[in-house]
Amino acid sequence: MTGIVCKDYVNIKSPYAIMNISKSIFEHLYSSIETYQELIILCIGTDRSTGDSLGPIVGYKLKPYISSYEKVHLLGTLDQPVHAKNLEDTINKINSTYRNPFILAIDASLGSFNKIGYVNINKGPLKPGLGVNKNLPSIGDISITGIVNVGGIMEYMVLQNTRLGLVMNMAEIIAKSINIALFKLYYEDKDNMSSP
Repeated sequence: MTGIVCKDYVNIKSPYAIMNISKSIFEHLYSSIETYQELIILCIGTDRSTGDSLGPIVGYKLKPYISSYEKVHLLGTLDQPVHAKNLEDTINKINSTYRNPFILAIDASLGSFNKIGYVNINKGPLKPGLGVNKNLPSIGDISITGIVNVGGIMEYMVLQNTRLGLVMNMAEIIAKSINIALFKLYYEDKDNMSSP
């Protein structure tokens, strides 16, 4: 559960949500990732809390597609979630397994009432746990956060009472957007991503 200040939002109810989110992800990746880098998609959250399950559900929905991409690795699914208790170990594993990896981090967040249902894509890390006052390491070269409920008071209770339908719809849109961006990056733009 991330605490962030969002500047650019995409409403998942917009008919252009997938197009806009995938375009933003592609542009961030295209301008930042080096041709030789492994891409780690790190989906943060837990399957034990509805509001904080966005990351693992995105991972679950992405898993069938990731094997199509040679340099892309997925961490954090419903079966093997990456959460507060194992995040540091996961980061250490990433750093010891991959040389100079590029990390796309995904997490749920709390925000203002009028921004619930919005997704934000930023260059730079997210800070997991900030929304529920946990001190966890920042992670990600690019971050995607989905605002699942209102923040500011009784955060744990708010997370437990977040609508599953909202989280599922948001996860579906984020997963489809990432897959479209990856396809465009690795298959439609082979000249940019080919090995040196």
